[in-house]
Amino acid sequence: MTTPTESNWVIPLAFLLATGVFLGLSTNLAKIAAGVGLEPLAFLAWSLVGSTTVLAVIGAVRHRLPPINARTIEYFVVSGLVSVAVPNLLSFAAVPRVGAGFVALSIAFPPLFTYLGALLLGMEEFQTRRAAGVAFALGGAALLAALKLSEPDADAFWIVTTLTAPVLLAVGNIYRTLRWPEGAAPDELAPGMLAASGLMLLVVGAITGVLLGGVSRFSLVVPTENIVPVLLIIAQTLTFSCMYLLFFFLQKHGGPIYLSLLGSVGAVVGVPIAVFLLGEAPPQGLAIGGLLIALGVGLLTFGDPQAS
Repeated sequence: MTTPTESNWVIPLAFLLATGVFLGLSTNLAKIAAGVGLEPLAFLAWSLVGSTTVLAVIGAVRHRLPPINARTIEYFVVSGLVSVAVPNLLSFAAVPRVGAGFVALSIAFPPLFTYLGALLLGMEEFQTRRAAGVAFALGGAALLAALKLSEPDADAFWIVTTLTAPVLLAVGNIYRTLRWPEGAAPDELAPGMLAASGLMLLVVGAITGVLLGGVSRFSLVVPTENIVPVLLIIAQTLTFSCMYLLFFFLQKHGGPIYLSLLGSVGAVVGVPIAVFLLGEAPPQGLAIGGLLIALGVGLLTFGDPQAS
């Protein structure tokens, strides 16, 4: 893994901000999709198939397709499961119940779990500045989530379900760093992970379709009454393609702790989209929570993002 110098903090920051924009956009596209009758499984599965195709074609043209061996297959399957398929499916299913704004906020939780995991596994030595950055970012997200839970009409089941996704994302952050295939480039790993996650979801959809007689929530069928669902899948395909390609470059240049701040940036981007474009009520405490998240990103950004 490449370790940046003090002068190279701009590179990880640029990747962080760009990837966060696509992450925030992705969450809101899920809400729009739910509003036009696209089931979460179908929307996620076909978007992943599309983004896999896009990145694989680009890789083939550039002669940079992912290596296929036992190590990379394990990497693609495990990272696809805990980093893409399950957390995205949980989040997309929760959007109609708790709102795109709250789902966007929930993905700001991984920093603490990732940081603690890295400390326990000896991947990082304790450093006050970095610990403070994680604490501020997590504090901002926790404040916003606590206020959401205190609302009179809060759906506790779906709120808790939504908050399960960050735990899986943190596990994925640690795993992808520890098991990064030797010599593999970021743009070689992205299509493999997306292909594995997309295939898993297609299998789930096919099996549940047979066992449950095509229950709608597990359906892979895309409504064809109008072109909007197809356009949304195309939009999510392009969003995923950009997001996950940048995602691996961010991990390569910033490391797992810095990468975990992606959710915080995604929340800062995703919540305003939900409020101003989709008409959701702004979450309570948004100003204070956003300020704490920004402060946390700053403390983990300036200097070496991978410093230990």
